[in-house]
Amino acid sequence: MNSRIVIIPTYNEIENIEAIIRKVMSLEPSFDLLIVDDGSPDGTGKKVKELQTEFGTNRLHLQERKGKLGLGTAYIHGFKYALGLNYEYIFEMDADFSHNPDDLVKLYNACANDGADMAIGSRYIHGVNVVNWPMSRVLMSYFAGYYVRFITGIPVKDVTAGFKCYTAKVLRTINLDTIKFVGYAFQVEMKFTTWKYGFKIVEVPIIFTDRTKGQSKMSANIFREAILGVIQMKLNSFFKKYK
Repeated sequence: MNSRIVIIPTYNEIENIEAIIRKVMSLEPSFDLLIVDDGSPDGTGKKVKELQTEFGTNRLHLQERKGKLGLGTAYIHGFKYALGLNYEYIFEMDADFSHNPDDLVKLYNACANDGADMAIGSRYIHGVNVVNWPMSRVLMSYFAGYYVRFITGIPVKDVTAGFKCYTAKVLRTINLDTIKFVGYAFQVEMKFTTWKYGFKIVEVPIIFTDRTKGQSKMSANIFREAILGVIQMKLNSFFKKYK
């Protein structure tokens, strides 16, 4: 059985889903793939089912949920599914090619060969490595990272990154049912919790390219959750034991 699985949450990604599946499936070493689809009305889930006849349900997995339930809950669902199948290396990635699938190999090597417990595909190791973002979004992302590091003390440059590899022991150690955030603050909470448990986190430089097809899921409410939630997360950590 493969030890690697990539989790991609989807909502209305019909323009990207076939291409991203084919690309991930073509990689060496091989990666299995789990699509967690939140009832996309555009037929994303249906397209995944069609591709399962080609790639097999043992490599291309699909979990369909009813309604748009949030990024964080999609990943938690995917983590539990992957752990139940005893995958050792569990990845997060977007469907829209903003994360280069070729970089999955670099994240895997950081964990499997270099001893990391969590490997982060980082935009901010060597300056700001993003393509097609307006300056306003670059500045928002960069200063959001500075803010999170200031509040939490976490030694990670790209704290909001959503391109990551976890070892199974990290996800088994964290009580996934206690992860509260559902938007992009989920990414901060997972890194912060991993760090608090003393796991080794490394950042692997990548180039992030904004989507060219489909619509972004970013909203003001998601950004507000990240800004206000970080303070509450830090306060809660004072009353929690990390063993």
